[in-house]
Amino acid sequence: MTSTVPAFGTRTAEGSALQAVLLDMDGTLVDTEGFWWDAEVEVFAALGHRLDEGWRDVVVGGPMSRSAGFLIEATGADITLDELTVLLNDGFEDRISRALPLMPGAARLLAELSAHEVPTALVSASHRRIIDRVLGSIGAHHFALTVAGDEVARTKPHPDPYLLAASGLGADPARCAVIEDTATGVAAAEAAGCRVVAVPSVAPIGPAAGRTVVPSLEHVDLSFLRGLMSTPAPRR
Repeated sequence: MTSTVPAFGTRTAEGSALQAVLLDMDGTLVDTEGFWWDAEVEVFAALGHRLDEGWRDVVVGGPMSRSAGFLIEATGADITLDELTVLLNDGFEDRISRALPLMPGAARLLAELSAHEVPTALVSASHRRIIDRVLGSIGAHHFALTVAGDEVARTKPHPDPYLLAASGLGADPARCAVIEDTATGVAAAEAAGCRVVAVPSVAPIGPAAGRTVVPSLEHVDLSFLRGLMSTPAPRR
């Protein structure tokens, strides 16, 4: 976890109960959910297995251990979880080295949060080696803190990553706005007690108490995020 955390209360959004913004990475800020699936398809093809397109919704947004473990069990591939994890990270890293498209509205939102000095964290199920590569393109300076999936004992859908990020920023989870693209990430953020903006990438996500669903980040700005604080917080 990397951090340059301001003292609590010195950088909260002025005139607002919003204390911090916590953002997912893959499929939320960068258009890379398809990269993971392509890497999975390629690796399993080399192992002599063809992945069912229907499995894509099962593995999207999950931690590497869950997604890779499911695919090993579903295919019966002769490979260990550790071996597969290395191959998938290699395949994904190769793809982002060639192209790393941002999601619509991502650059504008990050710039606005930085300009208003809103404490912001990147919270991803991806491993540290992947996060650091992506940060080189989207700008590490936008984030006071980053949390990787291989740095917590329990990653998404457990609340631990978001609780850790809120704590690191000195923020109350109930006063944090989380932006996520998958049901797994939404579940983690809601279990932590955060307000959630869901921007579905691969599979649909329905509305719920404490959750707002929008079609893209182009519908999200600082004023919108401050307004979330008037909605009831999800039960932890």
